[in-house]
Amino acid sequence: MSLKTQILINLVVLAIVDTVIPIPITAMVLIMVLFQKPKWFKDWVDRIYRR
Repeated sequence: MSLKTQILINLVVLAIVDTVIPIPITAMVLIMVLFQKPKWFKDWVDRIYRR
């Protein structure tokens, strides 16, 4: 499965969960990424821009 397909699937699942649960999950993930700067996020961004 290509990276674009994985991203699309993840975004669709996140949108469905965000619709069902009234907690802004995307905003919470963004805040976590901004404050904690996890290694998986940097690796993910590097992999996207490498392609």
